[in-house]
Amino acid sequence: MTSPTRFALTEHSPTFWRVTFDNPPVNLVDGAFTAELDDVFTRAEDEGVAVMVFDSADPEFYLAHYDLSAKDELEHVLAHPEEVHPFTALLTRLTKLPLATISSVRGIARGAGSEFLLATDMRFASREKAVIGQFEIGMSAIAGGGPATRLPGLVGRGRTFEILYGGLDLDGARAEQYGYVNRAFPDAELDGFVDALASRIASFDLQTIKDVKHFVNVATLRPDAEFKDQMDAFWAAANRPAQQHVAQQLFAAGLQQRSDVERELPHWVTRFQYRPGSEQQ
Repeated sequence: MTSPTRFALTEHSPTFWRVTFDNPPVNLVDGAFTAELDDVFTRAEDEGVAVMVFDSADPEFYLAHYDLSAKDELEHVLAHPEEVHPFTALLTRLTKLPLATISSVRGIARGAGSEFLLATDMRFASREKAVIGQFEIGMSAIAGGGPATRLPGLVGRGRTFEILYGGLDLDGARAEQYGYVNRAFPDAELDGFVDALASRIASFDLQTIKDVKHFVNVATLRPDAEFKDQMDAFWAAANRPAQQHVAQQLFAAGLQQRSDVERELPHWVTRFQYRPGSEQQ
């Protein structure tokens, strides 16, 4: 395996690995991220890893969202509707890995960042510094990475609608209250708790960890086809004038740069809503 470019991999022990996202300027999710992490998953399965933690080297951005500048990717997706998008396949694989997975969230996790942490087994957040949400409705698109399927089992039907219709952020405390994350900690306590839990899990019998994962998945996972349909709907939206209009305006204002647009994205999307016949078309 070549050295990853979107994150650092730390092997604390043969059974405890850490993936630390590090893709400046704002930790975007893209095709390279997906391919490199898929390779790590293969290695982890082959080498008998028991637990994997996902955190960020950037205290302000956990995973900002998917790279929305990938026009070649949009063209490929629309030309091959039969294919499962690689990010969808990665999240599906993540939910089924025969090991324990933990998101340690400090900073912004929106869009694909939120979708990634929802696919892990456990989510722990900084009470002061975590920012979690799905902003896609503000870009005239459905969230593609499966939150409409994964959120109801965690937060309930009504709060799922609040999150996906409102397109607003939740801080660590609210995310804990809703069940979006397992627990929120004072920022200074987050790393210590996650490391202690991961180390404890890593000390247990691997086959038993696999058995726990299997039977919890039997009780909780939805059909894989639901996730393909949501991602297909996201990319279909990306081909419509409404989404393209908002994206164009956001990129001009600083999207995908270290900017106020990224820090306050739910606020900025409301500035550029598409209105057929308006002067902003």
